[in-house]
Amino acid sequence: MIIFPNAKINLGLRVLRKRDDGYHELETVFYPVPLQDALEIIPLAPAERTSSFPFSLSGAEVKGRLTSNLCVRAYKMLKKDFPRLPKIKMHLHKVVPSGAGLGGGSADAAFTLALLNKMFSLNISLEKLIMYAAELGSDCPFFMINKPCYATGRGEVLEEIRLDLSGYNLVIVNPGIHIDTGLAFLNFIPSLPGKKIKEIINRPVEHWKDELQNDFEKGIFHTHPEIGEIKNLLYRAGALYASMSGSGSTVYGIFPPPIIPGLSFPPHYFVRHLPGQLQ
Repeated sequence: MIIFPNAKINLGLRVLRKRDDGYHELETVFYPVPLQDALEIIPLAPAERTSSFPFSLSGAEVKGRLTSNLCVRAYKMLKKDFPRLPKIKMHLHKVVPSGAGLGGGSADAAFTLALLNKMFSLNISLEKLIMYAAELGSDCPFFMINKPCYATGRGEVLEEIRLDLSGYNLVIVNPGIHIDTGLAFLNFIPSLPGKKIKEIINRPVEHWKDELQNDFEKGIFHTHPEIGEIKNLLYRAGALYASMSGSGSTVYGIFPPPIIPGLSFPPHYFVRHLPGQLQ
C-alpha cells in the first residue's frame, strides 16, 4: 500500500521561553501544503522474512543511518506494543528536502503510524496515535491531524483552526543549506510579546507582513544572508506574505491570484509552485 506524506509550513513562530525539561515553549500555526513524499509498505511473505528490516530510500538525500530513520523507529515502536504486527518491507521516496523546516521526516513517521494502523487493523485511536507520534518528534502529532492547527507547548499541543489559503499560490524555495535546529535555538532572537499568532492569522493575509514573525529569522539571516535574500525576492515579486518556515532554511511566499511569479534562482535551489491547499 502506498501513501503520500505531505509537508507543512509555519505561519509565524515565536519562541517564548526555555522550559525546565530542556525544550522550548513555542507558538506557531502549522499549515499543510501539497508537497509530498511517497511511502510504500508491503507485508513480507513467509519465504522473505529475515532478521533484518528491509527499508530502502530513493529521491532526495536523507542523512543518517537507515536504522535510525523515523519510519523505521515508528514501525519498531508499534511492533513493541503490538507483537502480532507482521514483518514488512518499506520504501520511502523523498521529495521534501530534509532538515528544511518543512516537517518532511515528521510527516513520514506520522504517516507510517497511520498506515500500519490501517493496514493491519490495529484499531489504535487517534488520541493514542498522537501520543505515539509525540515520542518521535515535536512536529509529528500535527501530521496525525494534518489540518491547519495553532500549536503551543513544544509544538505538540494542537488546536484546529479555520484557515483556508486555497485561493492563493505558494512558492517554496530551499537553497540547500542545512540548518542545525539545536544551534538555531541557541542563536535565536525572540520578538517582543504582542498579539497571539492565532489572532494575527484571523486577519487578511495582506496584513500579516508587519505582525506575523518567525523568531529564528534574524539570527539565521545574519549567518546565511542568502536565505534572507530569498525572502526579499519573494516580496519584490509580489508576495503578500513571505517567511522562513520553522528553523529554516526553506522560505515561502504567499501570492494572490493570478500572480505566478517568474523567479530565477541558482540551479541547485529546490523551488516549487504550489496551490494553497492539499488536494
